[in-house]
Amino acid sequence: MPRRPPQIKTRAFLANLPMFSEMGSAELDRIAAATVPLYFDKGQSIVQCGDPCSGFHLVVYGQVKLAFTSPQGVEKVVEIIRPGQSFGEALMLLDKPYVVFAQALDDTMLLHVAKHAVLEELGPNPFGRRMLAGLAMRLHGLVRDVEAYTLRSGQERIIGYLLAELPEGAANEPAEVLLTPGKSVLASRLNMTPEHFSRILHELAARGLIEVSGRSIRVPDVARLRRG
Repeated sequence: MPRRPPQIKTRAFLANLPMFSEMGSAELDRIAAATVPLYFDKGQSIVQCGDPCSGFHLVVYGQVKLAFTSPQGVEKVVEIIRPGQSFGEALMLLDKPYVVFAQALDDTMLLHVAKHAVLEELGPNPFGRRMLAGLAMRLHGLVRDVEAYTLRSGQERIIGYLLAELPEGAANEPAEVLLTPGKSVLASRLNMTPEHFSRILHELAARGLIEVSGRSIRVPDVARLRRG
């Protein structure tokens, strides 16, 4: 079983973290009141991919692995969270489920800070919330990129990009995507060489999934492209 200290001075621990260091006494009291300790054995699952995010976690001691697994069973570690560090803030602000799983690498103690308490401290200011949500969205996108680059084939990456760039309402009819950044820039964005990028476009065209004309990519059947 993980070691459990007889007491954890939650408020004092929070006050020593950079993210809470500028908070006033009353604000810290409210955050601490919405924070609960959690204990995990080495190897125990903390959250699974797809779980709802009801707040964020702070590591008191131990280590936490954030990772995802491909359909083929290949695991990619995104980050190791150590004492004093946290995870889950971006998903909490975006109101999205976990896109990674979290597992204790050692006997671990966490503090879980409830989402409602954080949002209450942010207040009703829509600009501040939108700005934080925008930053969180970028972080969320970076995690998705790492997943795509690591676990998906070049063809899957290109198909995923094309599908993401399709105009709204193009699910059941032909659609067109314009590669405005240029093929070499997109190849770098998708973590492949320009030659590999062009070769996959030609392969998809040969199968009738797309039609290539310069920077213009026409998708005759969106549903068929989605099936790959």
